[in-house]
Amino acid sequence: MATRGAKPKPAALRLVTGTHNTTRHGSKKAAEEKVEAAATGFGKLVKPAYLRGEAAKAWKQYIEPAGWLDASREPSAILFCYLWQEWRESGRMFPASKYSQLRAYMSELGLTDERNRGNAEDKEEKDEFFGD
Repeated sequence: MATRGAKPKPAALRLVTGTHNTTRHGSKKAAEEKVEAAATGFGKLVKPAYLRGEAAKAWKQYIEPAGWLDASREPSAILFCYLWQEWRESGRMFPASKYSQLRAYMSELGLTDERNRGNAEDKEEKDEFFGD
């Protein structure tokens, strides 16, 4: 049976995005220690040598910049890259069911959240009349 509401974010993603709430999630130091323990336990996410072509390009473009991912997400990341490759190769013949899978993997990996893309305010041009 499905549960209501959004899925909880991993502690590492909360720390990266700045949405860690001390009253809800505990102390920030404890969360950082948990993240560090998980990172040392699972290790860093490394691109598999067998990824080639569009799958390797997808890894480089989407997975490498995602610093919050550790090796526990490796299967999801690999499957995302293979689905991406299949979409790039088949184009219009890509079935809708696989679009759903691709979107689910992107969501699971935290790739669809705009807050993970860095500080957008730094990239915007300042208005000459209202920008300070």
